Amino acid sequence: MNILFGSVTGTAENVARNAAKMARARGHDVNLTELDEVTMEDLEEMDDVLVVIATYGEGEMPFNAETFWDELEFNEPPLDGLTYGVLALGDTAYEQFCQAGKDIDQKLEELGATRRLRRVDCDLNYERDAEAWIDQAIPKKKGAPAEAAAPLPEPEPAPEPEVKRWTREAPFPAKLISNTRLSGPGSDKQIHHISLDISGSGLTYAAGDAIGVIPHNSAALVDAMLARLGATAADVVEGYDLTLGDLLRRKFEIFSPPMEFVRAVSSVITHPELNDITAKNSKAAIDEFCWGKDVIDILNCDPRLVVDADILLSLLKPLQHRAYSIASTPATAPDRIDLTVAAVRWSERDRDYNGVASTMLCDLTEPGATVDLFMVPNKRFRLPDDPATPMIMVGPGTGIAPFIGFLEERQAQQASGQTWLYFGDRHERDDFIYRDTLSGLQSSGALTHLRTAFSRDSADKVYVQHRMREDADALFAAFEAGAAFYLCGDAKRMAPDVEQTVLDIVARGLGSDMKSAARYVADMRVAGRYCKDVY
Repeated sequence: MNILFGSVTGTAENVARNAAKMARARGHDVNLTELDEVTMEDLEEMDDVLVVIATYGEGEMPFNAETFWDELEFNEPPLDGLTYGVLALGDTAYEQFCQAGKDIDQKLEELGATRRLRRVDCDLNYERDAEAWIDQAIPKKKGAPAEAAAPLPEPEPAPEPEVKRWTREAPFPAKLISNTRLSGPGSDKQIHHISLDISGSGLTYAAGDAIGVIPHNSAALVDAMLARLGATAADVVEGYDLTLGDLLRRKFEIFSPPMEFVRAVSSVITHPELNDITAKNSKAAIDEFCWGKDVIDILNCDPRLVVDADILLSLLKPLQHRAYSIASTPATAPDRIDLTVAAVRWSERDRDYNGVASTMLCDLTEPGATVDLFMVPNKRFRLPDDPATPMIMVGPGTGIAPFIGFLEERQAQQASGQTWLYFGDRHERDDFIYRDTLSGLQSSGALTHLRTAFSRDSADKVYVQHRMREDADALFAAFEAGAAFYLCGDAKRMAPDVEQTVLDIVARGLGSDMKSAARYVADMRVAGRYCKDVY
C-alpha cells in the first residue's frame, strides 16, 4: 500500500504517518513517501495509492507536491491499473477549499485510475473525518493479528529522540530580542522587524523556511466577546477543561467569522441582506458581507440575539497558527529567527480592529516576552546548491522577508552568482523597508541588481512586474544560464501578475506560444529552479 502525502505545516504528513502505522498494524506492507519523491515511472508501477494532501494558499499544491503535479499534468502517464483514494485537508475560509486534493482526485481519474473510495474534504476540525476515512481506506488483511480498538495512533516520534521536537501542539517559547519598526512615520503600514531567540531549543532552520506562530486573541477582543455574551471570563463551559475566558483567548477563532457560524446566525434572526445572501448559498457573497467584520459584528446583526457560550463554541473554528517567512539565515544567526511583520489594523463601525497574530507580534515591546512557535520547513524554497548560480527574487512588501535571509547567506558564502531583487511598495520615502540593509548587500556584491517599483510615486502605477518587463531580455538570458527564480508575497493579486509576466518573458525569449512557455517554466519547477512562497 502506497501512502503518499503533500504537506504544508506537517498536519497532512502526520495524518499520513498515522495511516501508515494503522496499515502496518492491519497487515499491509507500506510505502510512505512525500509526493515529490514519486516519479511518473514509480506511479505507473503502483497498484494501490492513498493520497493525503493539504491545500496551500489560494488553491495551490503544497511545496512537496508541486513537482509531482507538474509531471502528472504534462506527462499524463496511463494509470489504468491503479486504484486510489484521496484525503484532502483544507480550510473553508478559503474559496479554493481543498483544491489540491480535488485536483489530484480528478486528474488520477482522468488518467484511467479507479477511485476505490470517495474523497473526503476535511476542514480545520479534521480529526474525526480523517479517522473515519482512514479506517475505511485500510481494510484489515486476512490473517493479520487482532488490533485493539483505539483512535488513530499518535504521530511517530522524531528520528532524533535526543532533540525535543517542538510542534504546533508543543511549541517552543522563543524570547523577544528586539522589535524595530521598518516603515516610516508617513506610511499607512506598520511593518516591523522582529528578532526571536531560539537558543537552547535544539531547533534548526534553513534560509527560506518559515515558522508557525501560535497566536492568542487580544484581551480587548475577548472582553468585548464576553460582554456580548453576558458572560464572565471565569465561567465554565461543559465539556471543556478551560474557563470561557481562556477558551476565547487561546483556543477559538473569534476574529474571522466561519461560514457555519454565519449561516447559523442568519437562520435565527431577521436581517434582510444577510438572510438573502445565505439563502442564495453564495460563498463569495457571504465572504463579501463578512469582509472587515468579526464574530461580534455578526452577532450584532441582531443586537437582541442571545447565544449560549456552548452553542457559540460549537460553531467556531479552532484558533490556528500563522506562518511567517524567516528573514534571517543560520549562516550568521543560528540561534536567532528574524521576521518581517505588517500589523493589520483598521477602524470601522465605531470599533477598532486588530489582526490576531500580526498585532500580537508587533505590539511586543519588553525584551524577554515570549512567542510560541514551531518550525515550518520549506524544502522547495531553498538557495541553489551552487553559489555561482544566478538568482532572481521577486518580493514586494513583506514578501522581501526570505530574501533578506537568502542575500545574507550569499554574502557569507561570498557567492559569485548574479542576484536580482525586485522590490516594491507604495511610497519610496516611507515604505522602502530594509533600504540600509540592501545598500550594504549591494556594497558587498551579494546583491548585484536591485530594481524597485513604488506604485504611488508616479502618475502611472508601477509594480514589480513592470520592472521585470523592462528587463525581459536580461531575465530570459539568466533563465537560459540556469538562474533560479523565487517569488514571495501576496497570492491573490501580485503573484498571478508576476507569474504571467514570467510566461510572457519566456514566450518572447523562445519566440514561441504560451504552451511552450508553460512547459519551460514547469521544467524549471521540476528542476527546483522556480520556487514560490505566496500567501
